[in-house]
Amino acid sequence: MRVVVAVVGKPRHADLRKAISDYESRAARYWPLEVHEVREESASALDAAGVKSREAKRLAEKIPPGARVIACDARGDSLSSEQFAKMLQSSRESARDLAFVIGGAFGLGEALLAGAQSTLSLAPFTLPHELARLVLAEQIYRAGTIVRGEPYHK
Repeated sequence: MRVVVAVVGKPRHADLRKAISDYESRAARYWPLEVHEVREESASALDAAGVKSREAKRLAEKIPPGARVIACDARGDSLSSEQFAKMLQSSRESARDLAFVIGGAFGLGEALLAGAQSTLSLAPFTLPHELARLVLAEQIYRAGTIVRGEPYHK
């Protein structure tokens, strides 16, 4: 079982990049974690739908065959940290890869959303994709501590 995070773009702000790196490193102690950054599409020659479509194709190339695809989207299902931890542990027990996808500035392409097995809301409001990545990384780390019964999650 692998946890794959496929995300559009690289964090632009140094402090945010550092925080993301810290939580992704922590999460990798608990789960076999792979992070794939794909290039953002320029919106200068395309409309929002075109940007999302091209970025979605790049994201889809990073998803392992047979993985359960979870699209991170504000309209998705909300899970508690405990429920999220159970989902990751269940995937570990079934040896099934999980692939979380985070879109760019315009969100995820419709084809990728439609092909996902589930959608996950990381917050009840829209987050910039860099913050969404940070929240996801922290929750993957937290899930590891919950599964192992460590005191991080209080």
